[in-house]
Amino acid sequence: MKVFISADIEGVNNILTWDETELKSSEYSYFRKQMTDEVTKACEGAKAAGATEILIKDAHDSARNLILKDLPEYVKLHRGWQGNPCSMMAGLDETYDAVIFIGYHSPANSDGNPLSHTMNLGNVHVKINGILTSEFYINALYASYLGVPVAFLSGDEKLTEIVKTANPNIETVATKEGVHGAIISKHPNITNNLIKEGVEKALNSNLKEKLVPLPEHFEVEIKYKKFNDAYKASFYPGCKLVGTDTVTFSTDDYFEVVRAFKFIL
Repeated sequence: MKVFISADIEGVNNILTWDETELKSSEYSYFRKQMTDEVTKACEGAKAAGATEILIKDAHDSARNLILKDLPEYVKLHRGWQGNPCSMMAGLDETYDAVIFIGYHSPANSDGNPLSHTMNLGNVHVKINGILTSEFYINALYASYLGVPVAFLSGDEKLTEIVKTANPNIETVATKEGVHGAIISKHPNITNNLIKEGVEKALNSNLKEKLVPLPEHFEVEIKYKKFNDAYKASFYPGCKLVGTDTVTFSTDDYFEVVRAFKFIL
């Protein structure tokens, strides 16, 4: 069984501020280690369920967060950004049996996490077919495009609720609860162990039931914080400027959505 793990940091246990997520910050080292610990527990759960190959995509900011020597020896780590449209899912292909998301967070314009955003801080919201869109949903649809189910996700509590609306069969673990500008977290040992147990349970269940439904048509809407960003994005082929700060894009091919996001999001 081949397993792909995409790891972010804003949904990791106890993280509250941007400083705690940034490579050059003095507060970063502890949370980098916690991110690595959560990914490690996911790997242990996957191994216990019979995974024979595990590829981890370091998918936060610089993509230089995970500490390779602290990860299990049986995994491979993808660091840095290739520059392709797949972004946080770089390395995934049709040969994988399951996708796991670790450290994911609520979408922009959501109160689920003090650090809620979608891909960057330049947009008010991203919507696909009217659905307020998270990085989870963008990447889960890409997995579905390749025919690979999403087995498990860990992240803030609001996101785990959103995941269940996409597919109730996906196993989730809430690492913390967003309370406006604050968070409430359990001890990391508790959520770490829940991640390991949840991943093992997920991979031992019917994976076919965990595929997120892929729509036949996609209506994308991005509302930008700066009206000039919307204007510039409107020149991407197929984009339309709506008002002063919003761009729309329509297609029947999800890869075209991912390609567009590479240039306009």
